[in-house]
Amino acid sequence: MKQTNRPLSPHLQVYRLPLTGIISITHRMTGVILALGLILYVASFFFILQGNDAYLELQSFLDYTLIRIAIWFFIYALFFHLCHGIRHLLWDVGYGFDKDNMDRNAIIELALSLVLTLIFY
Repeated sequence: MKQTNRPLSPHLQVYRLPLTGIISITHRMTGVILALGLILYVASFFFILQGNDAYLELQSFLDYTLIRIAIWFFIYALFFHLCHGIRHLLWDVGYGFDKDNMDRNAIIELALSLVLTLIFY
């Protein structure tokens, strides 16, 4: 068998995913979170329409700590998705494609979405 000097494909122990790749995956995950949160949002309207007793059940459900945390993750996902969408608009006009700008803008995007979430709080 003839041996070749071709490079081996990098594996997870060698290859490090760039920050923009992590941000891209996170953007897709926040899209799923927003879709699930929208279901909860629409369900809350359904409970409100059912009357006072159903509304009180909804309020007691929303008072759980885990649900409150999930709501804040939803709000963060909303702002992160918004900031990443603005970044995509900047890419559409041809701005920010060099590596230094991409990493810097990713950090700004993360920080701005966190700041917007805290301001909303």
